[in-house]
Amino acid sequence: MAQIVKIPSFSDHRGSLHVLENIVPFEIKRVYFIHGVPGYDRGGHRHKTSTQALVCVKGSCTIYNHNGHTENEFILDSSEKCLIVNPEDWHIMKDFSDDAVLLVLASTPYDINDYIDQPYS
Repeated sequence: MAQIVKIPSFSDHRGSLHVLENIVPFEIKRVYFIHGVPGYDRGGHRHKTSTQALVCVKGSCTIYNHNGHTENEFILDSSEKCLIVNPEDWHIMKDFSDDAVLLVLASTPYDINDYIDQPYS
């Protein structure tokens, strides 16, 4: 089941530093970010093997999640929140603010065959 973990943040008069070291429970094989999508949904799939960590580094968005048993929505509205999405977690990224930038760290390189596009019934 997807879960939010807190990203340690260190702030002073020079700004803030957020550290993902030892927070992401997998070796990172792929990094990408999503932006410029207000009014649109992204995702709409789950994976066979890939685990992902999602951080909205700017703005906010909502992640709908369904693991085959439980449905949840997670609001990513702070760069101190990291949502860990497991392979079985069907997820839709939605409600992006105009300034949203969603950073995604994945445990596997991109592979079209890893995607499962059918939602749970």
